[in-house]
Amino acid sequence: MISITLEKPYYNQAVRWVRCPLNVLLAAITALVLAGCAAVGPDYTRVKPDAPDEWHAELQGGLTAGSLKPETLAHWWSTLNDAELDSLVARAVKGNLDLKNARARVREARALRGISKANLFPTLDAAASASKQRSSENSGTGTKSKLYTADFDAGWELDVFGGVRRSVEAAQASLEATQEDLYNVLVSLLAEVALNYVEVRTFQARLAVTEANIKTQQETYDLNQSRYQAGIIDELPVQQSLRILETSRSQIPALKTGLEAAKNRLAVLLGEQPGKLHRELAAKRPIPELPKTVVIGIPAETLRHRPDIRRAERNLAAQTARIGVATADLYPKFRLFGTIGLESLSSEDFLEWASRTWSIGPGVSWNIFHGGAIRQNIEVQTARQEQALIQYEAAVLRAQEEVENILVSYAKEQIRRESLTKAATAAQRAAIVAQDQYHAGLVDFNNVLDAQRALLILQDELDQSNGAVTSNLIRLYKALGGGWKYPEPDAVRSNTVTD
Repeated sequence: MISITLEKPYYNQAVRWVRCPLNVLLAAITALVLAGCAAVGPDYTRVKPDAPDEWHAELQGGLTAGSLKPETLAHWWSTLNDAELDSLVARAVKGNLDLKNARARVREARALRGISKANLFPTLDAAASASKQRSSENSGTGTKSKLYTADFDAGWELDVFGGVRRSVEAAQASLEATQEDLYNVLVSLLAEVALNYVEVRTFQARLAVTEANIKTQQETYDLNQSRYQAGIIDELPVQQSLRILETSRSQIPALKTGLEAAKNRLAVLLGEQPGKLHRELAAKRPIPELPKTVVIGIPAETLRHRPDIRRAERNLAAQTARIGVATADLYPKFRLFGTIGLESLSSEDFLEWASRTWSIGPGVSWNIFHGGAIRQNIEVQTARQEQALIQYEAAVLRAQEEVENILVSYAKEQIRRESLTKAATAAQRAAIVAQDQYHAGLVDFNNVLDAQRALLILQDELDQSNGAVTSNLIRLYKALGGGWKYPEPDAVRSNTVTD
């Protein structure tokens, strides 16, 4: 059977087709020949990020633009030489819930691609029914009848103009974009695990420094209390030493709160309940040390490697294919169909040869007039393609900004740490001298207070700077897209993704 939606100016042509079924059959045969022709809509040309030849930031603090090995970038945390961190990363990859969710999205996208590919093939359906009916005596004979049917229906829409192929192309690109999103989640996850681990070690170091200063301040207070009771000094130094002692003690709860939060956050990143890592991380260990040199490669390598940029590029490819899907609606759709089955009024002769039925033929349908909706849909998909291109360009710029900023932060924080190291050393010596001079009666107690207060502040800032330097290295590897391995170099993407 042939069904055509008729609107002028195609009326006369359609009438001629209906009057001459042979023309339709020839058209269907021609469609089979043309099925391998190019699909309508624009062909996607892979875009490449516009990358500068070198980074704008001055490379300091051990940074170098040499050749970055993919293996090093893929397992960047190993450069910190911390076995505990290695273990946490491995467990996070297995247990993190966001990563599991991203994997499920990949499976979903793979199944959607399979659905799109299924439209390229013929369909076969089976149906059977048995019914009993009675006609009205007022409008008919009032007779009762039975009807038994069983049939197989086959159909095949010939993808002459490539609408189905474009939908498969879009589904494939969407699958690849989802895969890149999985890699992006992985990159963020590994960085977050390392950052929270460094935060744990930083809080432990700050607690150790504060507790050591409290011990010294407690000794000073006890000494002043003894001297006051002996009548050697008045009450003022006693109260001053008590003030600085309690001020230092007041920092302990905040530091312990931060430490607990970092441990709990780390446990959740591993997909475990808060509190599960407290015993494992109870022992104080130093903040991971930096490698002497850090190779960052050139901008083009980074932009090619970052999953968020690769995802944006795949989204652009998918949206380009959707323009072809929308464009295909402008053209006729050709279909071959056939039915074979059995039909009988009696169950006894249902399986006899005389009960057989069959039908076969070509069909064509054409959306002649829909008030411009088809062309508006093409415009919609084209505008979305433009948006996808803009989003890709924005992702490239954001990536460059992120890397440039962290390069500066990484280098400058090391300079700051060097100054804090010298200042903390001087403050420690000053505190010792002030204490000796006070005991000798050469200076008043204010000098001791100032020296102890400055020592605590500088040592705390130094520990924070040590953590910040290591954290900046982690953020740098994250900005470079570290945490997964990709094909080298500039591999041509195939039409399939490894399942």
